[in-house]
Amino acid sequence: MPLTPTADLVRAAHAEGRAVGAFNVITLEHAEAIVAGAETVGAPVICQISENAVRFHGGALTPIARATAAVAEAASVPVALHLDHVTDEELLRRAADHGFGSVMYDASALPHDRNLAATRAAAEWAHAHGLWLEAELGEVGGKDGVHAPGVRTDPGQAREFVTRTGVDALAVAVGSSHAMTTRTARLDHELIAHLKESVPVPLVLHGSTGVPEDELRRAITAGMTKVNIGTALNIAFTGAVRDAFSNGPRTVDPRPWLSAARTRTAETVAQALRVLG
Repeated sequence: MPLTPTADLVRAAHAEGRAVGAFNVITLEHAEAIVAGAETVGAPVICQISENAVRFHGGALTPIARATAAVAEAASVPVALHLDHVTDEELLRRAADHGFGSVMYDASALPHDRNLAATRAAAEWAHAHGLWLEAELGEVGGKDGVHAPGVRTDPGQAREFVTRTGVDALAVAVGSSHAMTTRTARLDHELIAHLKESVPVPLVLHGSTGVPEDELRRAITAGMTKVNIGTALNIAFTGAVRDAFSNGPRTVDPRPWLSAARTRTAETVAQALRVLG
């Protein structure tokens, strides 16, 4: 089926009080695994390609975007394509020509006033080109080694930020952390509820790999709508590769270990979507 706009998936989830999963694509096998996992449980899904992933591919957006879009269009479930954690304005402006329905524009490292101005300009450009725009307010722990109780988004500031920028969704800092490999994060569910009451757009949870399943369920009940998962896929992928090499260390054909990695990653996606749905 054709690519589904990210806005449609997120709005439907928001209206129904559930969450939609957004999973990071690095290679073609990641895209195939994400779609396979979504088809296993019959759930819609967002495939997201980060600026870091584009950099990994030598700065070439077109090959990985087109490959992911092709996998998505062959899916039996709705799939959206999202460009994630974009700081490069040139990359932002390439999104409209590559099938993306949305972009997460990340100016969170800038001082507040500059973050606001840059995000407002990005939202205006995105809307003029038919794109849905996500932004971030309040540092999400992990980018600078931060994973502390004090890293939080203020509800009043979040409401002002959304009103002044016109963004369509907001990623907030509520206790999760990027790149965690253990599920030990504890979220501030009271803050999530306050943010939901204060902010007129869907809330996004980054760094969800480190959040236990029961915490994720509570976060969705409290108000989270888009849930980003990346590191969990890489844990599954590389774990399967290690097992394959251990069982057949002399192999030179990459297909058996890529197949195993794809299968295990798909299982990880399916389980995550069961939790979210």
